Amino acid sequence: MTFKEQILQGIPTKMPSKYTYPEGANRAPKRKDILSKEEKQLAIRNALRYFPKDWHEELASEFAQELKEYGRIYMYRFKPDYKIFARGISEYPAKSTQAAAIMLMIQNNLDPAVAQHPEELITYGGNGAVFQNWAQYLLTMQYLSQMSDEQTLHLYSGHPMGLFPSSKNAPRVIVTNGMMIPNYSKPDDWEKFNALGVTQYGQMTAGSFMYIGPQGIVHGTTITVMNAFRKVLEKVDTSEGKIFLTAGLGGMSGAQPKAGNIAGCITICAEVNAKAATKRHEQGWVDVLIDNIDDLVTRVKQAKISKEVVSIAFIGNVVEVWERFDEENIFIHVGSDQTSLHIPWTGGYYPAGLTYEESNRLIREEPETFKEKVQESLRRHAHAINNHVAKGTYFFDYGNAFLLEASRAGADVMAENNIDFKYPSYVQDILGPMCFDYGFGPFRWVCTSGKPEDLDKTDDIAASVLEGIMKTAPDEIKLQMQDNITWIKDAKKNKMVVGSQARILYADAEGRAKIAEAFNNAVANGEIGPVVLGRDHHDVSGTDSPYRETSNIYDGSKFTADMAIHNVIGDSFRGATWVSIHNGGGVGWGEVMNGGFGMLLDGSSEAEERLKSMLFFDVNNGIARRSWARNEEALFAIRREMNRTPNLKVTLPNLVDNQLLENLF
Repeated sequence: MTFKEQILQGIPTKMPSKYTYPEGANRAPKRKDILSKEEKQLAIRNALRYFPKDWHEELASEFAQELKEYGRIYMYRFKPDYKIFARGISEYPAKSTQAAAIMLMIQNNLDPAVAQHPEELITYGGNGAVFQNWAQYLLTMQYLSQMSDEQTLHLYSGHPMGLFPSSKNAPRVIVTNGMMIPNYSKPDDWEKFNALGVTQYGQMTAGSFMYIGPQGIVHGTTITVMNAFRKVLEKVDTSEGKIFLTAGLGGMSGAQPKAGNIAGCITICAEVNAKAATKRHEQGWVDVLIDNIDDLVTRVKQAKISKEVVSIAFIGNVVEVWERFDEENIFIHVGSDQTSLHIPWTGGYYPAGLTYEESNRLIREEPETFKEKVQESLRRHAHAINNHVAKGTYFFDYGNAFLLEASRAGADVMAENNIDFKYPSYVQDILGPMCFDYGFGPFRWVCTSGKPEDLDKTDDIAASVLEGIMKTAPDEIKLQMQDNITWIKDAKKNKMVVGSQARILYADAEGRAKIAEAFNNAVANGEIGPVVLGRDHHDVSGTDSPYRETSNIYDGSKFTADMAIHNVIGDSFRGATWVSIHNGGGVGWGEVMNGGFGMLLDGSSEAEERLKSMLFFDVNNGIARRSWARNEEALFAIRREMNRTPNLKVTLPNLVDNQLLENLF
């Protein structure tokens, strides 16, 4: 059968042969054995409902074995035999161009060059899934191939509930992931209900089909690292020969070495999974691979002396690097960590003193012992960081729940008030006041033609638009504007494309709308093929996350999630092609709510109308919330926007004199 015929078929009419797992593939961690006997029977019953009854006897034992061996039912047998990657949009069998664009984005998220654990349909973060199993993938692609522009596909945590009549102005797909009754949103709840096959963790952009490989976060990481060095260096000094020490190369953390190179420093990124480190090296995202700590020390000392700009992947545990650099008195200017501590007990963080293989065995066979080892390692990790901070290192939490889990482990990471952490979140110190409060966030696009020349053209368009805006930009945002102009002009040179022909830059509402309008005009004029717009959920308005995206909200509302919900609802009727809302992305199940969108620009006047309406709300919803929290930069931004857009009316706070409150209680 051809690729198109397989898509149109959905669940095969003839049961495929049993699957042989590819040798050397990067497998997802084995999940916790958490279900009772009765619940395991229910999980099998749930899985079999996708298939004809005469297949059940054979599949039941096979799925039971998967559940026993992996803690999940992935339905490997039903993985299609065609290569999965972002084909040109015209290669997809579809009645709706919007649906074809979504199919392209789904396949991009499952491309082995992009995805962390593609066999298990996991894109990044250890458990950030596009679907729970291969049956869901097959059915979803089939529905998309059948869809008209007056239907909407509803996805319940990966499960395609079906095509429902709607309108041309409605989203083509509505995605929810992990929507739980609040009292059932603890880590073990995810383990249980995901194993049952009734919910999934979509991370941020995996379950939204908007992940574009490590490039998706490299710009934000670059901005963060650049500004971290700006905080600790004299204005006349540069980051050359200065160290940025961090950990994680598996998913979005893989952007760190590339970002360090662009920021012009020595980046040392530790990664315990040799396959992940090697993959990033082969992709050109890290310069040097080292698996011996003595060799690392020697290489870093040389780099400091010669003031190199170089990125080094150390295959080993970052705790040992912090400790050894302390002994060697190697000064670290900037430090952080990007391991997946939102899932500390299931492979998100590997403890010092254990091999990668032994840790994976403990995860499955001795979970309580593994938890003890993780917490012991976190205490040791924090102690080593504290030693460096005492020497002058600037350390920040990268929003991966490092400080949260370290505090739960009893590590010395709390401030004197025993409420706050002693180290800031990078959003509190950098991205919040410098970017999000002004409306700057990770705007991204994908050229659906798959042609590099289309991406080149969009780079040129975006640079030209930003330079035009820069001429009249207020002083408050000129640094952000210039950083992004430099970024987009250097984007091709920095070789960041993995998978689809995609790009990202930080822009505010004005910049996003003007860039999108220029793209749409270029499509209309036949200069480029259709373009998919989106963003990371790690943005101004899409995410309510008290330890990351909204950690600089100080009015007591950072634990509320109204903004993310309004973001998705508001985007849906203002023209998004698809919208999504997730529980748990980035910092852990039950710790965050985040919403996303995708929008196809097809060159039509309708697309132009939609982009202006939706992109405006998508950003300003968040600025309005941040201004109500009394964030000074957001107050500036929303007042400026109301002057620019008379139809916008936002409730502004009346500021209170602190002295008035001092003697009230």
